[in-house]
Amino acid sequence: MAERFTGSFTQQESIPEEAIAAAVEVMRGGRLHRYNTLAGETAETALLEQEFAALTGARFCVAVASGGYALGCALRAVGVQPGETVLTNAFTLAPVPGAIAGIGAVPVFVGVTEDLVIDLDDLAAKADSADGAKVLMLSHMRGHLCDMDRLMQICDDAGITVIEDCAHTMGAAWNGVPSGRQGAVGCYSMQTYKHVNSGEGGLLITDDEDIAARAIMLSGSYMLYDRHLAAPAPEVFERVKYITPNISGRMDNLRAAILRPQLRALNAQVDRWNDRYAVVEQGLRGTPGLRLTERPEAERFVGSSIQFLLLDWTRDAVQEVLARCAARGVELKWFGGVEPAGFTSRYDSWRYAPSQPMPSSDRVLRGIVDMRLPLTFSLEDCALIARIIRAEVSAVFQATPPVQAG
Repeated sequence: MAERFTGSFTQQESIPEEAIAAAVEVMRGGRLHRYNTLAGETAETALLEQEFAALTGARFCVAVASGGYALGCALRAVGVQPGETVLTNAFTLAPVPGAIAGIGAVPVFVGVTEDLVIDLDDLAAKADSADGAKVLMLSHMRGHLCDMDRLMQICDDAGITVIEDCAHTMGAAWNGVPSGRQGAVGCYSMQTYKHVNSGEGGLLITDDEDIAARAIMLSGSYMLYDRHLAAPAPEVFERVKYITPNISGRMDNLRAAILRPQLRALNAQVDRWNDRYAVVEQGLRGTPGLRLTERPEAERFVGSSIQFLLLDWTRDAVQEVLARCAARGVELKWFGGVEPAGFTSRYDSWRYAPSQPMPSSDRVLRGIVDMRLPLTFSLEDCALIARIIRAEVSAVFQATPPVQAG
């Protein structure tokens, strides 16, 4: 009888007891709003910002309502105006182009390589083009870091400001530099499926005092910015406080209390994710017709999900693999469907954003298969999942040799 996996791909670990206790304490006090503090009291949200700034080595940090809000806030804080173009990845999730379109700017998509990172040759070409883009919103999609040294050189040479979308790379690094610290701004998500979990939530870091002050004003600080611990000096706010709109999107103390203990455990959690990733990767290596991405030595990644490519397979053959794996309890997502499904939309799905066909990237996107690796999986679970995928990919590959997908 064929093996079957019976676990859940959407079940996260419980919130730590320390975080539950901290949340209960906030609820007992009733002061959930970040600025509702007693004399001499420091809000949980301000402490979270201070601790995350220290964790990443950033000067400033702002806690907001979601990762998507952090992206939009960052775009406004660096000065992007309606009608301007912003470069971003063709392989990303909808909140990234959504943040660009949401402020009235226009996404310009940059291609993806077979290693699932932004195509730096395409970026260099578009950075030098006449479309006038002065900002790159770089999505470290699914935790894959490109050659950040080359990327920053391209952008610095072209006068392009980099905003890093680190929703999938909290805890990751390139050549020892934490993800989010290369660009002008780093944005993170605390949504349930991310590396720390408060249901929703976002963090924005920067070393630029004017960007930080604008972000704090944008987030809805009113004139209470002195209650932030990871903020610029008061005189910086004098430059921006009357000309920066309030677009309220603050984090509350309840979520901050839940997050602070999780951040302290982040490095240990990264190791646990990477242990699971390694088991699945090893189990899939050498599967006929299946391509794994090779991770560069400079990259410290977080294996909270894993991707592989079924390059040049027909859509019917890929769908057969997905169906066969699903019948054995393994939930795979695919970026090659004609219609977007769940989070697996592509650059040509977002009809609010103009795009041109990108044949090389389209070929890659058609082949991407994606799978979450929650920490509720044991290493034995991961080995079983890999055996199931390997068996079903091999069976379909042997029965229906892939041809160029249409």
